[in-house]
Amino acid sequence: MADRTPDLVERAVARPLARRYETSADEVQRLIEATYTVIERTGSLDPTVRDILRQSGLSNQVFYRHFRSKDDLLIAMLDHGRRQMADHLRHRMSLAANPLDAARAWIEGVLAQATDRRAAARTRPFLAHIDRLAARFPDEQRASEQAMIQPLASALRETAATGLLTSPGEAADYDRDARTVYLLTIAVLHDHLRTGTRPDSTQTDHLVRFTLTGLGASH
Repeated sequence: MADRTPDLVERAVARPLARRYETSADEVQRLIEATYTVIERTGSLDPTVRDILRQSGLSNQVFYRHFRSKDDLLIAMLDHGRRQMADHLRHRMSLAANPLDAARAWIEGVLAQATDRRAAARTRPFLAHIDRLAARFPDEQRASEQAMIQPLASALRETAATGLLTSPGEAADYDRDARTVYLLTIAVLHDHLRTGTRPDSTQTDHLVRFTLTGLGASH
């Protein structure tokens, strides 16, 4: 059926729904920003719903209209953050000269979260809760991880196709390779977040070299 312009009755129906959506989106954003603000101000890795509501100026009723629990809010924030990071990584990778450099840009982009004070402060709380959140929301956890892994898997496939991997082999599994690189890079990131340190260029270069050599990258 061809697209058509909504008639006046349909527009009248949609008008209050649009306002309701805008209000809902604003409330959710206020709750998310309030959570980050409380974390940054207090240093707490586990802010209470009461503190979040006090900071946001919203009511208990509003909170539970959008989220079933604090963990529901946290997994939503984690998912949103990972998808934003995936978009950022794609942008970094798009500036690379070739697929191998794009894979390198992915690793460097992930580790950059530990070099930026604000990004580190916003990422650190999820380190404390990641196992619990993964156990409670396995599908959401996997999907948000995959959003970050997919650009890297694509880069590895292109790297092999252009001959920059020396021995990809017939049974190469770039999705599995990408997930392995993801787990290793995230572990290094979490180690820095846990200790409050920042990876310097030597450490980042070592991880990039170690990872790409393991993948069979030609030099």
